[in-house]
Amino acid sequence: MAAYFFAQPVDVDIRLEGEEERKQFDYKTEKDLRQSCPIYYDGESVQGQITIRVRDGKRIAHDGIKVEFVGSIDASTPPGAELFYDRGHHQEFLSLTQELSAPAEMRQAQTFDFHFKNVEKQYESYHGINVKLRYFLRVTISRRLADVTKEKDLWVHSFRMPPDINNSIKMEVGIEDCLHIEFEYNKSKYHLKDVIVGKIYFLLVRIKIKHMELSIIRRETTGAPPNQYNESETITKFEIMDGAPVRGETIPIRLFLGGFDLTPTFRDVNKKFSTRYYLNLVLIDEENRRYFKQQSSKEITIFRIPEN
Repeated sequence: MAAYFFAQPVDVDIRLEGEEERKQFDYKTEKDLRQSCPIYYDGESVQGQITIRVRDGKRIAHDGIKVEFVGSIDASTPPGAELFYDRGHHQEFLSLTQELSAPAEMRQAQTFDFHFKNVEKQYESYHGINVKLRYFLRVTISRRLADVTKEKDLWVHSFRMPPDINNSIKMEVGIEDCLHIEFEYNKSKYHLKDVIVGKIYFLLVRIKIKHMELSIIRRETTGAPPNQYNESETITKFEIMDGAPVRGETIPIRLFLGGFDLTPTFRDVNKKFSTRYYLNLVLIDEENRRYFKQQSSKEITIFRIPEN
């Protein structure tokens, strides 16, 4: 699309009102490049100006100009998953349109105001492994042979109230006559800048443990049953013990979430995808064997609260 656009005799510039004063969100694009865009919230108006400039003193005829505010979910098919994955790749769950100009001939630069008032943005923006939830403005200049389009992204954050009930996590895992531990985390629901506090109790140790690590795993689920695909990625590995523990020893845990690339937990967003987080405790012995990789994995809920 980009190569085609630059072949057109016009430049399109989309400017959001107060964009420079807004907080910016920095994210990774498909080619591992970084891109920033302004942050908006549910219920906020989206307004600004669109300037269209004709190139090289030319004039163009068009069949109308419009601007749309779009919310879309784009899902890609993972390699090798084509047989069982739901191939509903693109869905626009929000589409608002304003007409900027009737059919006319353009000889010089023109500027148009747009205003989408109090827009409901029911989902938070998300760029994952196989799915992207985007909000963007799209300007379309309708022409007889081919339309000219330009898009500008913005990022949406959604706040949630802290839960009234936030139970701790307690669990026992072990290998008969070899190893038995209990672990406890202070709660099961955390905000994005929270701290995970916990303890690990060694009740039986007959294995030469070298070290222990706590991982945060993000699991992205795309599609809907029975055509679902799961993909997991490790957000961080945090070493909480180096050396062999002894029976009766207690290891404290304190993990600050603010420094990691986390999103809130998303559950069944528009029946297209979910994103869940798990705390995974792993012990490694002197022969590099790993214990409790699955048994000690516990789901936690992550949510966003307003920042001070």
